[in-house]
Amino acid sequence: MKISLNKRKLKDGRLSLSIEYYKGSEINENGKRRHLRNFENLDSYLLSDPKTAKEKKENKEVLEFAENVLAIRKAEFVQGKFDLKSTTKSKRTFLKYFEELTEEKQKRDSSNNYGNWYSTLQHLNNVISKNVTFDDIDESFVKKVRTYFENDAITKSNLPLSQNSKYSYFNKFKASLRSAFDDGYLSINYATKTKSFEQAESQREYLTFDEMQSLAKSECKYPVLRNAFLFSCLSGLRWSDINTLLWSEVREEGESIKINFRQEKTDGVEYLYISNQARNLLGERKSPTDRVFTGLKYGMTYNTELVRWCNRAGVSKHITFHSARHTNAVLLLENGADIYTVSKRLGHREIRTTAIYAKIVDSKMKEAAEMIPELNIEL
Repeated sequence: MKISLNKRKLKDGRLSLSIEYYKGSEINENGKRRHLRNFENLDSYLLSDPKTAKEKKENKEVLEFAENVLAIRKAEFVQGKFDLKSTTKSKRTFLKYFEELTEEKQKRDSSNNYGNWYSTLQHLNNVISKNVTFDDIDESFVKKVRTYFENDAITKSNLPLSQNSKYSYFNKFKASLRSAFDDGYLSINYATKTKSFEQAESQREYLTFDEMQSLAKSECKYPVLRNAFLFSCLSGLRWSDINTLLWSEVREEGESIKINFRQEKTDGVEYLYISNQARNLLGERKSPTDRVFTGLKYGMTYNTELVRWCNRAGVSKHITFHSARHTNAVLLLENGADIYTVSKRLGHREIRTTAIYAKIVDSKMKEAAEMIPELNIEL
């Protein structure tokens, strides 16, 4: 099938736009060739002879709209909307495809995101046969995987999965289905056919200002880890964004300093102002293509040193690198930043994600704790 943009001239001189689906031709009973075409009217029109700047602009916008629809229809065709799914792709095994996605995550982001993908792969190996191809995938297949995570999946300690683990692993599985649909392996996006697990509210460990001060004064075996962690506390950047941060993304414009970067998690472009103290933690400027935090690694060595560093500072909390991001959010809210600003700085897509931090620093709740008069109790 050939899909193209059709322009038909009307009596009033305008050009009517439609999508033409050409399906070839056939010989009819009279021996004449008949072309097989269908049209999708876009209800959009071009002026055949635009004269003013306004008319030319309108023509350009209408044409861009039509070309975007054309691109979508071609993509739908490739993805099997017209029952012409690629037989080669449909014969690929699902687990091999998921394994390749996991390997891509390792190359792009060696932090916890890859770990979640890898753990999901281990679970899928328990419920999906190695010879299951994309031809075998349907709604019952997706429901079978969901039931496994709901009732049968267990941890290495032989315990049921936590609610958040179910949420995370099943969402990785659904992400692979969306990717397979986009890549043309599936003609239906089965990720939209089943409901995700609810996410349980988790405890977000963070440092108080005094704890952060103690940490800053204590010795850390790896200076790059110290600077990167404290920079995250002051800026709110994730480990993945700090790890890939280049000097070309650090902009010093007069008295302002900001980071222009693309978030690894959301792929969104962000513009983040940072303080002078945060800038000092970056060190001396180097080549634009150099990483800012050279030598920073995600692994057992650095994770263990982070715990030991906290112990030396007298911080007994279970602190991970991501706790620095939580610390930034809490400190901003405690010092008067509004929740919308904090949400924008953290790069959250939804304000409700940021609202979790607001619960931590609810000053009214603190005041309420002191409202009841003290009892005369001998302790």
